[in-house]
Amino acid sequence: MGSQVADASLPRWDMTAIFPSLESAEFVQAFDGVVREIGALADLFDRHHVRRRDDGGVDASFVAAYEEVTCALNGLLERVDTLGAYIGCFTTTDAQNEEAQRRESLLNAHMVLLDRLHTRYVAWVGSTDVAALQAASEVARDHGYFLRRAQVQVRHQMSEAEEDLAAELRPCSIIGWSRLHGNLTALLSARIRVRGEEKVLPMSALRALSTDPDREVRRAAFETELQVWRAHEVPLAAALNGVKGFQSVVRRKRGWRDDVEPTLFSNSIDRATLEAMQGACVASFPDFRRYLRVKARALGLERLAWYDLSAPLGVAEQRRYTWGEAEAFILEHFGRYSSRLADFAARAFRERWIDAEPRIGKEGGAYCTGIRPGESRIMMNFDHAFLDVSTLAHELGHAYHNLNLKDRTPLQRMTPSTLAETASIFCETLIFDAAMQGASQAEQIALLDSALERDLMVVVDIHSRFLFEQAVFARRQERDLTPGEFCDLMTQAQRATYGTEVDPLHPYMWAVKGHYYGPTFYNYPYTFGLLFGLGIYALYRQDPQAFRDNYDAFLGSTGMADARELGARFGVDVTQEAFWQGSLDVIRAQIDALEQLIGAGAGA
Repeated sequence: MGSQVADASLPRWDMTAIFPSLESAEFVQAFDGVVREIGALADLFDRHHVRRRDDGGVDASFVAAYEEVTCALNGLLERVDTLGAYIGCFTTTDAQNEEAQRRESLLNAHMVLLDRLHTRYVAWVGSTDVAALQAASEVARDHGYFLRRAQVQVRHQMSEAEEDLAAELRPCSIIGWSRLHGNLTALLSARIRVRGEEKVLPMSALRALSTDPDREVRRAAFETELQVWRAHEVPLAAALNGVKGFQSVVRRKRGWRDDVEPTLFSNSIDRATLEAMQGACVASFPDFRRYLRVKARALGLERLAWYDLSAPLGVAEQRRYTWGEAEAFILEHFGRYSSRLADFAARAFRERWIDAEPRIGKEGGAYCTGIRPGESRIMMNFDHAFLDVSTLAHELGHAYHNLNLKDRTPLQRMTPSTLAETASIFCETLIFDAAMQGASQAEQIALLDSALERDLMVVVDIHSRFLFEQAVFARRQERDLTPGEFCDLMTQAQRATYGTEVDPLHPYMWAVKGHYYGPTFYNYPYTFGLLFGLGIYALYRQDPQAFRDNYDAFLGSTGMADARELGARFGVDVTQEAFWQGSLDVIRAQIDALEQLIGAGAGA
């Protein structure tokens, strides 16, 4: 089949600071210790009768039990988080690492009991007089937001036996299906001829050809990609049916009224906030379609194809970044915001927290995972374009967020996806503004197009994913869907959001995006994160010093209040469409600027 030539200039992360290896005595000792600790926690729970209470009264004995149990649970979760992140760093970068797969499977099996214990803990504290508990315990006051959420969760719990069964089934159902998608897609590769040279590329590198300036290369890569997805559509459809079927059954049994409602709770927003945000997004679609028409004219096309969405503009002067240049650029401009942010990024580079090299067996995309308090690991696939520099800054923003959460307990730092994007969008925007300063006209065109391409994906494409997922849940209640039906629903959702400005569309995006194979409606929090982050960045530009004084404390509190309360700290109301329109106005201004730079006629 051939192999991909590695880029030796790109770093792989150093995991030895955590454990020498998966086979090391240190790792085995930590793993076995966590397994024993889970059993000990179960004994502690039984000793203190940790489960739903009929009498929610609070006395000195209960306070002592609550504090002992909460301390033990937080300590165990800290160690489990490190183990899980460490193992995950291997499974996502080397799909053929059998020891990592074995350890992940074994940890998931033990997590069944921990999940059951966590459910019992929520039932225990959620059925307690929380106000009385907080009055009597400093630990409870420190965990007040978690306690208030537990009061809601307990109303949506099944019986203890049913919750235990659901937890026990997760590894062989939803987790297994998700792992199938991740492993299968990480191993996909394809043979393609690029400018006369035949290559075998992993899927991440094949998809990266969507940014090639040669339209024939982009078209060939797109058509090859569709062939690969089509060849593997049956197992991927089975995985998606399995994930959505499990989610839907459990949601109904827990008494949530629809498939969106539990995600609103998990994302710490309410329906009014989601509707306000999505209403503003839908109202912006004509502006995004104007951008698509502008880009088509700039490329000399009557209409864009899907494989043109990432085509570069201003390519004659578009810069290609070495890894060293990307690192230096980020450190310089992070430093203009604060020395703390720059010093932190320098540590991430120096201590090799980043795996940037695309290769077969490594999953596509990018992520940041907290591995120890204040310490993270970043996985990405660096392709030397500014978009990759932007992605690097984005993931470093997540790592900076983790730094500001380091003194919180695991129960205090359970940040929802909606707020988890705040620091990443902020850092990404810092880098974008820096790149625009002093750039030539061609460079400005390329940069604006890069930013608008991201915005198109996060506002327009993610809304199409939301519509797709809604439709899948509605139909999945009756039966499994076929691969062809998934493709039809995907293109229908894309047509509803992109309009007629893009053709052909991408019918297999349901196979591409791993987000469909995890938490329900995982996509829309990215829209929230982008627009909230742009709104927060605007506040920074209005009063930089006042913003700096509050920002780190805000990041350290994202697991301790909901989005409405945290937004109010910056004087914004996320339940009003006006706030979201203001963020989208930033994007509209960029569309106007691009249109003016390339000399396109407005609205033509």
